Amino acid sequence: MQLRHKPYEGLFITLEGGDGCGKSTLSALLSKELAKKGYPVLKTREPGGTPLSEHLRDVVLKPDPNRPVGERAELLLFLAARVQHIDEVILPALRDRKLLICERFNDSTIAYQGCRKHVGVHVAEQICDLACNHLVPDLTLLLDLDPIIGLQRLSKERKNLDRLEQEELQFHIEVRTAYLHLADKYPERIIIIDGSATPEEVCAASLKALEPHLMLKPTSLS
Repeated sequence: MQLRHKPYEGLFITLEGGDGCGKSTLSALLSKELAKKGYPVLKTREPGGTPLSEHLRDVVLKPDPNRPVGERAELLLFLAARVQHIDEVILPALRDRKLLICERFNDSTIAYQGCRKHVGVHVAEQICDLACNHLVPDLTLLLDLDPIIGLQRLSKERKNLDRLEQEELQFHIEVRTAYLHLADKYPERIIIIDGSATPEEVCAASLKALEPHLMLKPTSLS
């Protein structure tokens, strides 16, 4: 469901994609380039962005054989972190006319938790919509990348992978498929970016996709 009336004047941009696709790198590059142009930029991430949300991130993502997380509990923990993030960071920033760049949002939950057999994509999407009071990003940049390449990148960058990153390859393949289905379903919002390109090329393609949406007046011109 798309938001019928935006309760803010800012611009809500989300970065999506499988593990290792380069969301954090793109977030940093985009923030830098947009700030250079005078836009009031705030970057954040999910799950996280607030003390409570960061705590829940640790709870749900930290591998711990003595603390298993059920499939439905996983979904609800992610959403609890998101609701706090929306109330404490996202909506206040957007109401302050900021250009907000968020790594992951509802599409991640639909793609990842929707792959769980006791949840499903349809249920995940419905619950996300209700929990977030129908808040929908203005633009979503989907960094599409072969999961094999993404996981190889992660193994080179980090010694310790989180609980979802440690899932079997088939899970990551299903997540990618779910993301591409979402892009087909919401083509007016979700723009696919080639995640196999260089960081500079990914940033350039993302800035081009953003151009029609940059209606905010840069701070230097206000």
